[in-house]
Amino acid sequence: MALVGYARVSTRDQHPEAQTDALATAGCEKTFTDHASGTLTKRPALDEALGYLRAGDTLVVTKLDRLGRSVRNLKQIADDLQARHVGLRALSQGIDTTIRVAGCSSTCSPRSPSSSTT
Repeated sequence: MALVGYARVSTRDQHPEAQTDALATAGCEKTFTDHASGTLTKRPALDEALGYLRAGDTLVVTKLDRLGRSVRNLKQIADDLQARHVGLRALSQGIDTTIRVAGCSSTCSPRSPSSSTT
């Protein structure tokens, strides 16, 4: 059950150290880094990271926009990770799919304000 980091900067002029430092602080034992625009189809470090992950591992990013090229692409990646039993954590957004809510199975859904009882 490894924590595996993924960092991406959009241009060669940008530096990934802020992301890689945050991923190391979060406990990532291995980090993959791309130097490419998120809109590009080819992100070799992401492909390598996805291939490295095993069931029980968690992919860690600093922010979700570092991971997906679009909302649709992000959903595809998240769905693939879930199907492979790999967690996803976005540090600055407080997202962690490995945390279970007490008394809630994987089929629980959030209660909408209109369904609450008083």
